[in-house]
Amino acid sequence: MVWQDDRCRVVLVVAEPFAGFCRVVWNRHVREMTDLEPGDRAHLMRVVFATEAALRSLLAPDKMNLASLGNAVPHVHWHVIPRFADDSHFPQTVWSARQREAAARTLPADFERALGARLAGDLGMPG
Repeated sequence: MVWQDDRCRVVLVVAEPFAGFCRVVWNRHVREMTDLEPGDRAHLMRVVFATEAALRSLLAPDKMNLASLGNAVPHVHWHVIPRFADDSHFPQTVWSARQREAAARTLPADFERALGARLAGDLGMPG
């Protein structure tokens, strides 16, 4: 976990070869976005957008993917995924068939700390 508040958390997912893959997870069990109150929805999306901005700043990906599926885990959460043109699945989704062999991208040693600090600063809350 790289950042949290009383409503949601940002988790760095170990998902080779997708370095920087994060999930923004609503803490309380909620099945659908529309089950959240409007203020909670706005807060969750603020955290999703802050996570996207932080990943773009720290990793300079070619594209960002945002997804909220919940088919396997019916709990409100968002996937925030930096994508690179040379990754193994690009331009398809990370859940699609592999398009090519690709070397795993590694994160800088202090990436987790830097991401948490950036989120805490951007969201105006302690990480």
